Amino acid sequence: MKITIPQHANFIISTLMKHGYEAYIVGGCVRDSLLCKEPKDWDITTSASPNQVKALFSHTIDTGIEHGTVTVMMGREPYEVTTYRIDGTYEGHRRPKEVVFTKCLKEDLLRRDFTINAMAYNEQEGLIDLYGGKEDLEAGVIRCVGEARQRFDEDALRILRALRFAARLDFSIEEQTKQAMVEKREFLKDISAERIREELTKILVSPHPEFLLMAYELGITKIILPEWDRMMETPQRNPHHKYSVGMHTLHSICGVEPDVVLRYAMLLHDAGKPDCKTTDQEGIDHFNRHPLHSKEIARQVLRRLKFDNDTVKKVVTLVEWHDWRFSSSKQVNKKGVRRLANQIGTQMCYLLFQVQRADVMAQSDYQQEEKLEILEKTRLLLDEIVADNECLTLKELEMDGRGLIKLGIKPGKEMGRILNLLLERVLEQPELNEHETLVQLVHRILEDQN
Repeated sequence: MKITIPQHANFIISTLMKHGYEAYIVGGCVRDSLLCKEPKDWDITTSASPNQVKALFSHTIDTGIEHGTVTVMMGREPYEVTTYRIDGTYEGHRRPKEVVFTKCLKEDLLRRDFTINAMAYNEQEGLIDLYGGKEDLEAGVIRCVGEARQRFDEDALRILRALRFAARLDFSIEEQTKQAMVEKREFLKDISAERIREELTKILVSPHPEFLLMAYELGITKIILPEWDRMMETPQRNPHHKYSVGMHTLHSICGVEPDVVLRYAMLLHDAGKPDCKTTDQEGIDHFNRHPLHSKEIARQVLRRLKFDNDTVKKVVTLVEWHDWRFSSSKQVNKKGVRRLANQIGTQMCYLLFQVQRADVMAQSDYQQEEKLEILEKTRLLLDEIVADNECLTLKELEMDGRGLIKLGIKPGKEMGRILNLLLERVLEQPELNEHETLVQLVHRILEDQN
């Protein structure tokens, strides 16, 4: 099979080869090309040393020169060029203590994680596949290069990478590789939270987040996400549910678009249920106030994984509000929708509706149609509110602090109280949001308190 290499990448390879060095595209770009997918990056491996690479190209960046990587800039396009290397002894199942440059492509490919990522290619020689990567691609198999235990000893994060590639490509994991993942899973404790987060996130936003179930079955989530194991082990004997908390969660994850915030919100929306579970005399399980408990667990998990503040805030908000809805279709009203939008923001409302729909669709058929009807009516009302530019926040109020100062009100708590009273009235009656009308309301408020 011929791979069409981008012009700039081909120029780098040709330049290196013209000066007597070996050079190939390598890794993910070869894998994706063979799968007829568009590669995100075009990485190049070469027998040339970093200094030799730098001598051949006018604009380079020392991206990771100690590990043999130089970034060659072709205009605004970066291409990572890495010298063939052998990794030395690994420290703490995370990184090599040192690397040794080599002139042998075979040795360089042997250090890579999986056979499907250990192929090289150039236009002169075609595909270099020394470890059966093409065969594994065709069979849909994730297999370690060489001895699986050694690969995971070197870098335990490869355990999650195996799951990530399986989830992304919908591949199976070869049995020896899978067994080594089980044997070496404890080494994941040595991996930084940031690296765990990156791989877990890629699994969650993949086309097949259900591979999280395999992570549970192999005892991997017990190490990196014990909250998930508790959910998997918590049944829901309740008319509204047909799955355990964990399986319900898994189905709901698959029900939202592959967005980081949405997928983590679904992962954690019921995380508090194991702690909130009670069973009545009829054997029915209840999970009172679980959104509040789930919210705190979500915050803990996301902080542990070193997520940024914005992501934490959005996910926690969705978890806290995921169970909010009108009690019946007949009770859906604009006042309630405006108050919801005021509490969490309009855009968060639309995310919340996605979360709620996925949650309902992963439940039993009991009252499902009515729940979906309530959600749809609520969403349509929000659409109308947004289309009419109705006031939902203090920023949209046709009265501000400067306006109140003109009316003789000094800055301070009293000013804040009056503004909030005005907003409360406007949320009830949007037509009141006119400057003159609000002036009259302020006068009434002042008269009432005197």
